[in-house]
Amino acid sequence: MKCMENERGIALLMTLTVITLIIAATLELNRRVRTAVTATATTRDRFTLSFMASSGIHAAMAMLAKDKAQSPADSIQEDWANPEKTGEVLQAIPFDEGSVTFTVKDELGKIQVNALVNEFPRNKKFKKDQLFNEEQKLLWDNLLRPIVSKDEKSELNATSNIINAMKDWMDADDNDSGVNDSESDYYEGLDPPYSCRNGPLQQAEELLQIKGIKAELFGGNVSSRAEASEGGSAGGISEYITVYGARKPVGDQAFAYEGKININTAELPVLAALIGEDNTECAQAIADYRKETEDSKFVNNITEPGWYKNVFGCADVPFDKMPLTMSSDLFRIESVATLHNLKMTVSALVERKQNKKGKWKCNILNWQEE
Repeated sequence: MKCMENERGIALLMTLTVITLIIAATLELNRRVRTAVTATATTRDRFTLSFMASSGIHAAMAMLAKDKAQSPADSIQEDWANPEKTGEVLQAIPFDEGSVTFTVKDELGKIQVNALVNEFPRNKKFKKDQLFNEEQKLLWDNLLRPIVSKDEKSELNATSNIINAMKDWMDADDNDSGVNDSESDYYEGLDPPYSCRNGPLQQAEELLQIKGIKAELFGGNVSSRAEASEGGSAGGISEYITVYGARKPVGDQAFAYEGKININTAELPVLAALIGEDNTECAQAIADYRKETEDSKFVNNITEPGWYKNVFGCADVPFDKMPLTMSSDLFRIESVATLHNLKMTVSALVERKQNKKGKWKCNILNWQEE
């Protein structure tokens, strides 16, 4: 009798063990299935987000092409710079779920890094001190000096040293002049070592490799950017510079960057750099003049050549010495798509060109997804 009870106990334990194992296996299988379903859904949503964000890019490109056909000038008063107008364009692209927004910024409203050097590759007729584009050198001095001067630890002539180092990084002359010690010999002595570009920069972030350019100078911070938006170039420089720009041929094989800045779209720190520290009030006046509205309509026409000379307080500014333009064919589009608590941002640099039939279209030069 006792033997039978032991056998029944063992059977019960085995049954419970099997049931426990089955339950554990079932729960693990359920977890894996749910994880697979979630991963599949996330993958599906990311594909969907990619197409949604791409549609925003193409909608913006269509908007820019239409704009060029209507007016040769480009300004912050146009539809592509108006969130309400861009929103209306996106309403024509229906989505069952999620949403898309996009913004367009004029790339020629920024200071062009590669315009600092007169010619690529260097023409041997130029002496080392002739490699600078003097207009662009002054622009960079106006942009950097207010920021660098705030750093109590900055060395004497820090602004000039940074600008010289930028030129040395880009020009083809790799012989150190002894003035700034910023040619390849200097960088190859670092840990890890690297060499100068000795050519035009490919990405703005490349500036961080150049002697004297710190992360704070390049990127700034939240408070400094807020300060910059209110009255000067106190924030980081990354938002106000570009490695892109209009190229012009110089001789048979060489080329240069024009470096012209669109005064109709340049942000306040760039306007301040254009005009110089002696005319900071004029920079603010120009920025306000462009945005002045009445009954939701812009008051001032900024498509006429030389309109900025009529802005109150700017009569004595030497505008003719500035590298200015009023049009652009280079734009950066940022499209943001959201779906099921997921978000994807696509940034595209586009160039407007006329095709053989005379119609304007946008070609994509750079594409990045985040």
